Amino acid sequence: MLNTFASRILAWFDIHGRKHLPWQQDKTPYKVWVSEIMLQQTQVTTVIPYFQRFMQRFPDVQALAAAPQDEVLHHWTGLGYYARARNLHKAAQMIVAEYQGQFPREKEQVMALPGIGRSTAGAVLSLACQQHHAILDGNVKRVLARHAGIDGWPGEKKVESRLWELAEQLTPAHRTADYTQAMMDMGATLCTRSKPNCSDCPLSADCVAFKTGRQADLPTKKPKKTLPVRQTIMLIPKVGSQLLMQQRPPVGLWGGLWGFAEIASVEQLPEWLRCQRLETGKQIWLEPFRHTFSHFHLDIQPLVIELQHISQVIEVQDANSLWYDWRNPSAIGLAAPTTMIVKDLQSMSGQ
Repeated sequence: MLNTFASRILAWFDIHGRKHLPWQQDKTPYKVWVSEIMLQQTQVTTVIPYFQRFMQRFPDVQALAAAPQDEVLHHWTGLGYYARARNLHKAAQMIVAEYQGQFPREKEQVMALPGIGRSTAGAVLSLACQQHHAILDGNVKRVLARHAGIDGWPGEKKVESRLWELAEQLTPAHRTADYTQAMMDMGATLCTRSKPNCSDCPLSADCVAFKTGRQADLPTKKPKKTLPVRQTIMLIPKVGSQLLMQQRPPVGLWGGLWGFAEIASVEQLPEWLRCQRLETGKQIWLEPFRHTFSHFHLDIQPLVIELQHISQVIEVQDANSLWYDWRNPSAIGLAAPTTMIVKDLQSMSGQ
């Protein structure tokens, strides 16, 4: 028999739940998996067009596994958190190599794939394979913390463990897929981070946060800390609409993405130019801007380096370098600051 919590959630879902999202149509484990990875820390409205383009180019796990990483990152450009794309690509190759292209059905096997944790594994297996597994994404944490009145930042191990206990207890064996989707929908549309719609919530009758007026306090916010600030100068050699770019190392910030060379100070510029065998004409300092990561701020000063001769160094010998033409852009993944700088240069040139 369904517990009253689950029965109320499911009754609400039958009327108000989202049932027409792209990954819910002709549902497969592959589609659900890709959508769950894209939805990590990203809104549904943002994900939908990316998901549709991704599926058009990579309709199944075999197509994704066979694609070059550059192309996968290109289709991810703008979504951010690019480790998700790199892990998705690696996991697809593992599924093809180890599971004959069939998404594994055992939770431990799924969790062993790159980029998949306990909650994502539970979501894919419950939504796509009708298995009985709980999930605990950000939306579900918020619903459970408010309903049960659980204090403490959910990132703390003790608090997270308590929330997992609740999630396991409340997830019904009957209609698990609908319940899983309903909990995500509840957090996304009713029990939102700010201004939750408690008057329409099926759980408000016994919700601790609602009864005590603590919706704004729960779940407890992550303790704030002052982020350190770093500086960098991004170097942009330019010939007409062509910009010299470099591919970043496969791990670390913007891993595997393409961007501009960096130096710590302008004093390092002559040596860099000498190593690149570039003779400069005009140098143009663009407007500096800040890019914020989860653990630090990066203050970026772009420097455009106009080359003296159009014919200079058009061919790049280094496999990790290329000339990027914004009029005929390569299908490569660009770091967010790179995209901003390219758009600024296009705007300045009137193109």
